[in-house]
Amino acid sequence: MPADLTTFADAAESQRDDLIKLRRAIHAEPELGLDCPTTRDKLETALAGLPLTLRRSARCSGFVAVLEGATKGRTALLRGDMDALPIHEATGLDFASRTAGLMHACGHDSHSAMLVSAARILSARRDQLSGRVLFMFQPGEEGHHGARTMLEEGLLGDPLPDGAFALHIWPTLAHGTIACRAGTMLASTDTLIARIVGKGGHAAMPHDAIDPVPVAAEVVLALQTEVARRTPVTDPIVLSITKIAAGTTHNVLPDSVDLLGTLRTLSPEARARGRAAFERICTHVAAAHGCTAEVAIEQGYPPTVNDPRAVALIRELAGDAFWEPPASNMGGEDFAYVLERVPGAMAFLGVGPAGEEAKGRAPLHNPGMMIDEAALPIGVALHCAFATRLLAEGWS
Repeated sequence: MPADLTTFADAAESQRDDLIKLRRAIHAEPELGLDCPTTRDKLETALAGLPLTLRRSARCSGFVAVLEGATKGRTALLRGDMDALPIHEATGLDFASRTAGLMHACGHDSHSAMLVSAARILSARRDQLSGRVLFMFQPGEEGHHGARTMLEEGLLGDPLPDGAFALHIWPTLAHGTIACRAGTMLASTDTLIARIVGKGGHAAMPHDAIDPVPVAAEVVLALQTEVARRTPVTDPIVLSITKIAAGTTHNVLPDSVDLLGTLRTLSPEARARGRAAFERICTHVAAAHGCTAEVAIEQGYPPTVNDPRAVALIRELAGDAFWEPPASNMGGEDFAYVLERVPGAMAFLGVGPAGEEAKGRAPLHNPGMMIDEAALPIGVALHCAFATRLLAEGWS
C-alpha cells in the first residue's frame, strides 16, 4: 500500500516529546531576519548523529540537511522556516519569549521543529529510500527573502529537486485539518513607502504653513476608495497603510508625514494596478494641497502558486483531514520563490484546540497567538509521507 499519513502516524507520535521540547526551546529565544545563529545551533544539535550532510549558507543562518537514500533516484525538498517577528509576546506561557519585543507569532518554531522530527524518521528508514531528501531550514521568511537567498547560493542543488513541500501552522483552523488548494494559494507582498512633504510651522497658525497631516489622512482614505471602487472582486487587491509617523510635539506642525504599508495581490495585472494607484494617488492628492510626495515601492514575494499534481498528492495523503479553502489567502510566503522553480505546494495545518472552535483563537502575527502542540505530529507525518511518495512514484 502506498505511504500516507497512517504509515508514519506512530513514528510521528513517538517524536512528540522531543518535538515539543525543541519547539519550546526555539520559541523562548526568538531571532529576526536572516541572522538566526542560536536557532540554527539548536536545530543542528537536534540533527546530530543522523546520516545527514549539511550545506550551510554563507549569507544567512540557513542550511540544508541532505539525506541520501540507499539507491539513486529523485530528490524531494521539505522546508521549515526559523525566524520570528518584532512583536512583544502576551501569551503568559512558561516558555514565552525571553527577548522583549520579539516573538514566534507565525509558527516558524513549530515548522522547523516538525522538520527535525521528519528528518529523524526518514533517516531511520534510509535503507528504504531511493533518491534523496533535502531538509531546508530557512531564516528570513518574514520579509527578508531567505528562500531567494538560499536559491541564489545554490544550496538546493543543481539540478533542482523534483518536488517541494512546505507546511504552515494555522491557529484558527480546526485541529488536524490539512488545507491546500491548487493554483494561487497566497498573495504577492510589496512594501509601500511614501513621504508627504509640506511646510512646518506653528500649530496655532496653520495658514502660515502647509500642513501635511490632513493631506496624509486624505491619501489613506483615497487609497481605500481606490480598492473599494476600482478593483474587481475577481482579481482582488489588499492595500493596507500600517504605519503613520509625523511630528514632535503638540503645538508644531511637521514638515512631513511618513506612510508605510503593504500591497497584496494574486495576479501580475492586479499587482501593476495597485502599484500604479499608490504612486498616482500619493502624488496627485499631495499636489492638490500644495505638498509633494516621495514614493517608493519595495518589491516583495511573488504569489505562492501550488502545482495541481502536488495538491492532488496532499489530498490523497491527508484523506478525511483534507480541506480545500474556497479562495486564496492574501497572506504571503517566500516559499513562493521555491515554487517558481520547483513543482510543489504549501499546505496549512490546523493547530486550533482539539474538540473546540478554533475561529475565536488569536490569529497569526498576534501577541497572544498560541497553538495546540498535539497537532504537530500530524505535520511530521505529512512531511514524511509527501517525501516518500514523491521519491517512490514521482508526479502522476
